[in-house]
Amino acid sequence: MLTAKKSLPALLLVSTLLIAACGGESAGSQAYQAPVPSVETMTVRLADVPNVIELSGRARAYAEAEIRPQVTGIISERLFKEGDVVKKGQALYQIDAAEYAATVRSAEAALAKARATADVARETAGRYERLAGINAISQQEYDQAVASASQADAEIGIQKAALDRARIDLSRTKITSPIDGRIGRSTITQGALVTQNQTDPLARVLQTDPIYVDLTVSSARILGWRQQIAEGKIATTEQNTVPVDILLADGTPYALQGDLEFSEVNVEESAGTVAVRVVVPNPDGIILPGMFVRAELVAGYYENVATLPQSVVSRTPTGDASVMVVNKDGIVEQRQITVEQGSDDTWTVLSGLSLGESIATSSLQSIRDGMKVQPSSANEQTSAAKDSRGGSK
Repeated sequence: MLTAKKSLPALLLVSTLLIAACGGESAGSQAYQAPVPSVETMTVRLADVPNVIELSGRARAYAEAEIRPQVTGIISERLFKEGDVVKKGQALYQIDAAEYAATVRSAEAALAKARATADVARETAGRYERLAGINAISQQEYDQAVASASQADAEIGIQKAALDRARIDLSRTKITSPIDGRIGRSTITQGALVTQNQTDPLARVLQTDPIYVDLTVSSARILGWRQQIAEGKIATTEQNTVPVDILLADGTPYALQGDLEFSEVNVEESAGTVAVRVVVPNPDGIILPGMFVRAELVAGYYENVATLPQSVVSRTPTGDASVMVVNKDGIVEQRQITVEQGSDDTWTVLSGLSLGESIATSSLQSIRDGMKVQPSSANEQTSAAKDSRGGSK
């Protein structure tokens, strides 16, 4: 009995050590088994994607006229409201016309006098012609009479020209708009003295319907566009112009479409760029001269290519684009791809991906090449989240 009592504590001690050893071994094995991370993926799909080219530029008036007086005088009246739409030929200012009207009347009187003098001179020449025929006067007297009649006729022409000039000056006392457009602020007021062809304009009229949008493009790109148009890769209208979509400064799409006109170009030799003009309808005056806008045009299509969000594409140290591809075994592969800038924050993948491949869209900062992951479709994740919320209600 004594022996049995002494062996019981020893047995308990051995059992405790064995249990502790087994528990330690189990904890150690669990510490080395890291959980497989879950990664959301998207499936590569191929489609024909338009090659959308986006350029920035400034709006310019289709036509611009600076209003200046062509005669000197006092402004007696301003005939428009600042900011109004004016028509070609519409009166804008009235210069005091009293002096110019008097000049017209004086010119009319001078013309009448010249005509009366010419009538007398012609009658005298005719009478002298008859007298010279019977040798009643000398040939010299007759020649002088004929010369006086010719001078009188010439004087009529001079006075006619003076009258025309006086009438033109009188008409110019009413200053009119040379174009249709919207007139800006007036720099002078009623009672101000203005001079003929002065340096400072009285006002400016801008034609903004249609309106120009000036873009700057490299000359090499222009040559590429011309070649693509010739090959039919860029759609054109019947007038051989390229349709252009306009985005306003806040990103709002403009309702009306413009036309890219290659005839309106100037090459900047130092920079190697071309100034291209887009003609845009602007009936409501939404686009104003000087406004910053963006222009988008479709330059052909990429066939059988994939599109990816910019957030899933990273750059290697050498500047190459890459994505994380998850294969069927759940292994991550960093894949280099060739991309082209797309629209709406997307990349167009020209090469490097195949139809049906899975691209990691989450945990991109934590996964690495060769890592084992648990892929799940982003749509499946969303559906699961919805089911979870529905079940909790």
